[in-house]
Amino acid sequence: MTSTDFILPHLTQHKDRLYAKGLKALFADDPMRFDHFSTRCGDLLLDYSKNFIDAESRQALLDLAKKADLGRHIDAMFKGEYINNTENRQVLHTALRAKPDNIPQDYRHQIETTKQKMFSYARQLEQSQLKGATGKAINTVVNIGVGGSDLGPNMAVNALKASHSSPTRFLFVSNIDPVQISRALDQCDPETTLFIICSKTFTTLETLANAHAARQWFLDKTGGDESAIQHHFLAVSTNLEAAAEFGIPEQNLFPMWDWVGGRYSLWSAIGLSICLAVGAEGFQAFLDGGEAMDDHFKNTPFDQNIPVLMALLGIWYSDYFQCQSQALISYDQNLEQFPDYLQQLDMESNGKSVQKSGSPVDYATGAILWGGVGTNTQHSFHQLIHQGSHLIPVDFLVAAQSNCPVANQHQDLFSNCLAQSQAMMQGRSEQEVLEEMLSNGSDEEQARFLAKHRAIAGNKPSNTLMYKQLTPFVLGQLIALYEHKIYAQSVVWNINAFDQWGVELGKQLSKTISSVISNPEQASQQDSSTQGLIQYYLKNR
Repeated sequence: MTSTDFILPHLTQHKDRLYAKGLKALFADDPMRFDHFSTRCGDLLLDYSKNFIDAESRQALLDLAKKADLGRHIDAMFKGEYINNTENRQVLHTALRAKPDNIPQDYRHQIETTKQKMFSYARQLEQSQLKGATGKAINTVVNIGVGGSDLGPNMAVNALKASHSSPTRFLFVSNIDPVQISRALDQCDPETTLFIICSKTFTTLETLANAHAARQWFLDKTGGDESAIQHHFLAVSTNLEAAAEFGIPEQNLFPMWDWVGGRYSLWSAIGLSICLAVGAEGFQAFLDGGEAMDDHFKNTPFDQNIPVLMALLGIWYSDYFQCQSQALISYDQNLEQFPDYLQQLDMESNGKSVQKSGSPVDYATGAILWGGVGTNTQHSFHQLIHQGSHLIPVDFLVAAQSNCPVANQHQDLFSNCLAQSQAMMQGRSEQEVLEEMLSNGSDEEQARFLAKHRAIAGNKPSNTLMYKQLTPFVLGQLIALYEHKIYAQSVVWNINAFDQWGVELGKQLSKTISSVISNPEQASQQDSSTQGLIQYYLKNR
C-alpha cells in the first residue's frame, strides 16, 4: 500500500468541504447532530459531534476500514492468529480479561491459576495476613519495573485510589536514576515492605539495577538475613533460574507469556500491584470492564463502534488534515497519569515507518500524543490549542460524578470541560469581540486593535468521553478502548502494532557506552560528540 492507495481523492474533497464549512455551521444545519454523532458502550458515552464529519464523510471513512478488511483482522486477533508477524507471536492480552469459558483452551489453566494466586495475595493483604519475616503485616508495596511493567500499574493504582481495599501504601520505581529508588526506600520499613520485581527476562538493566539496590538495602537493614528475602520479594518473570539466583523462590514467582506485549501486560500478573490495591473483586471488575469493551469492539457495527470510530477520526486528522499531534485532557484528577500511559501504548505501537510486508510507509502513521489534567491545562497549553497555528484534535475525558465530592466543585470542573470543547468548536469572531468591548464602553480605536488579539478562530475538533464515575470497571473499559483504537489504526495503516524494535537500539548502545566509560582507551571508537560528553563526565563525576 502506498499513499496513492490511502490518501483518496474523494476523502480529500470531503476534508476540504467540511473544513471550509466549519463546525459551527455543521451544528446549525443539524439540530440533532449530537444524536447522530454519539454512541455508547454501556454507560460509557462517546460524543464525536464536534468533528469535521457528516454522514457522507463518515461512510467514506468506514469504507476505508472495510477496504483494509478490519473485521477480519479483529477476528484474527481474538482467535489467536500470529498477527505479530515480525516476532511470530500471537496477541492474546484480551484472553487475560475473558471469562474462563471464552479463554482459548491451551491457555485457560495457566491464566486462571495465575489470577487465583494474585487474588490469594490480595485477600491476605486486605485481611492483614500478608506478613514479613518478623511477623509484622505488610503495609507498603514497592513495584520495580520499567515501561509496560511500570506505566500501566502505576497509572491504574493511582487512578483507583477511591477503590483501594486497604490502607497499604504503593510506591513505583522505574528510572535507573538512583534518586528514585533512594526516595522510595526512604519511605520504607524493611519489616513491613513487599517488593514486586517485574521483568519478563529478569535481565532488564533498569529493573535489575533497582532490584539489586532494594535487595542490598533490605539486607543491610536486616543484618544480612538472606532467608528473609523470600518473605519480602515477589517476581513476575519467565526466568526461574535468574529469580532463584536473586533469592526469590519459585512459589513467589508469577509467570509472564510471550503472547502478551509489555504495554498490554497490566491485565496479567504485571498488574499484581493493581490487584493488591483494589482487591480481588476490584481487579475482577477491572478485567470485566476490559472484556465489555472487547465484546463491543468485536460485535458492534462499525458506525456505532467506539474504538473504530475513534481510530478512523485519528487517521482522518493525521493523514488528511496533516495534524502532527493529538492531545488527551482528562477532567478527572484520578486519570492524572493516563496520558503518560497512553503515550507508550500508542506511540510504541504505531510509531512505525515500515508496513507489515517490509515496504516503506510514505504516509503518516501514529500520532504525537500528549496531554494533562484539566483545569490545570487551561492555564498552560490551551492557549496554543485555541489561538495557535496548529490544528490539534483533543480527546476530553470527564466523569458525571466525583469520587471525592466537595461542595459544587465537580460541577465547576464539568462546566469547564464542556466550555473548553465548546470554545474550540465555536470560537469568537473579531466582530463579536469588538461589539462586546464597545458595549462595555471601551474606546473604539483601542477596541478595534484588541479585538484582533482577542478573537478566537474556533473550528477546532474534539471528542468527549463521558462515564458515570471512575471505577475499576470503567478504567478497564477506557484502557481496552484505546488498545483497540490503536490496533484498528494499525490495520488501516498496514503496520505491526505489536513489536517495538525502535526501543532496542538505544539499549544496545548504552551497554557499549558503559563499557567505554569503564575503559576510556576505547573512546576513540566513538563519534566526537560522544567522546566529548564522556570526557566531561569522567572529569566531573
